Amino acid sequence: MNIDNRAWIVDDERNIRWVLEKALTQNGWAVSSFDSADQALGQLDHSTPDVIVTDIKMPGTNGLDLLEKVKENHPGIPVIVMTAHSDLESAVSSIQKGAFEYLPKPFEVDEAIAVVDRALEQRNQNTKSQGVSADSDSLQIIGKAPAMQEVFRAIGRLSKSNVSVLINGKSGTGKERVAHALHKHSLRSEKIFVPLNMAAVPRDLIESELFGHERGSFTGATQSRQGRFEQAEGGTLFLDEIGDMPQETQTRLLRVLSDGEFYRVGGHEPLKANVRIIAATHQDLEELVREKKFREDLFHRLNVIRIHIPTLSERKEDIPFLAAHFLSKASEEIDEETKRLTADTLEFLSELPWPGNVRQLENTCRWIAVMAPSQEVKISDLPPELLQGEENNEGFGSNWEKALRAWASQKLAIKQIEDVGLLEEAIPKFERIMIQAALKQTGGRKREASLLLGWGRNTLTRKISDLGLENLL
Repeated sequence: MNIDNRAWIVDDERNIRWVLEKALTQNGWAVSSFDSADQALGQLDHSTPDVIVTDIKMPGTNGLDLLEKVKENHPGIPVIVMTAHSDLESAVSSIQKGAFEYLPKPFEVDEAIAVVDRALEQRNQNTKSQGVSADSDSLQIIGKAPAMQEVFRAIGRLSKSNVSVLINGKSGTGKERVAHALHKHSLRSEKIFVPLNMAAVPRDLIESELFGHERGSFTGATQSRQGRFEQAEGGTLFLDEIGDMPQETQTRLLRVLSDGEFYRVGGHEPLKANVRIIAATHQDLEELVREKKFREDLFHRLNVIRIHIPTLSERKEDIPFLAAHFLSKASEEIDEETKRLTADTLEFLSELPWPGNVRQLENTCRWIAVMAPSQEVKISDLPPELLQGEENNEGFGSNWEKALRAWASQKLAIKQIEDVGLLEEAIPKFERIMIQAALKQTGGRKREASLLLGWGRNTLTRKISDLGLENLL
């Protein structure tokens, strides 16, 4: 790294500036720090850096306005946006306005250094990020979990593209919300978004729903009718549960995607299809392809970009924020004061398995808003089915404890006194499982995983090395 490479840190938090400045300096950067965007903008009149790292939420001019002004007057300077308010709007707005990368707080320092180094490499290659400013309402996709931040990044990066997108996720995870967000933050946002759930339409009517029909084309067709492709002209067609589409319809859809035109049922004149396709499914399409239940060529047409939506149990840290949002929304619907969950209630909800995912949590909050007897909601005030689930959870806990007890008894029965102690065998296995689970939950971020486990980061790093888990990172 050449010491002539200059980085600017813009953040009103002194500790963030200090940590980044120290780390970058140790990695060969010349660093200048600013506690406000206005101070940095004033300095731009006299000198320019190679890379800017800026927070979003700051007094005075915010980071997105700074980003916009830098891109307007110095388009070759890569700007990295960081924020503790890691929501969809921040991610999409920063990327649309030309940010090189979006870095949610808290982040690993070595991750931040790697991003800054990549930004310099881009600058040296003279590849510029072209930003498109867009004002849009929040689509209320809430997510601070690392897996949801990846979804936000994908939406932002796809905002300038018309490619097909395949959304994977279990029922209730919010696939249609993500599809709406992809449309809202796309070049087609001024046009219509048309959804169609394949599983909700009778098989013999799917082609008519998609492509429309001419009068007299089948019994009951007393007049011509537009299909969803015509309705979505110039906009986005969202095909939910695409895995339930009949094979004969798959063939027609493939032809539309290949030729850009289609015929109404019973029609003879081709119609142009200027439509972006976003498809979603909770099924394993690759497995359906192997079973010859889904066309492989259609799968590859749809699977240009894939976005995976995590289950609610994979993003438990989002439950308090989601619950607060849904309770507020439900209270507005019934014109009542918003109810509050106690700390114990929030902890209890965060440990539930939520098989119905975000949709189940939203419905639970609606129930609480109407049925909970007081403003402060205790565990005993929750829906009976959740309390029954608590008993099931206790059963699950006792099951793994029983399994451990049985394993220990079996091992002890065959061990000799001079053998290595059982704990020396058991504890590494236990720690290995806990580390793997924590790293999966945090998307491989060691700092966050160490906090979840109750360890220091150095302890986690040492344990990873001792247990031979480096290949997880």
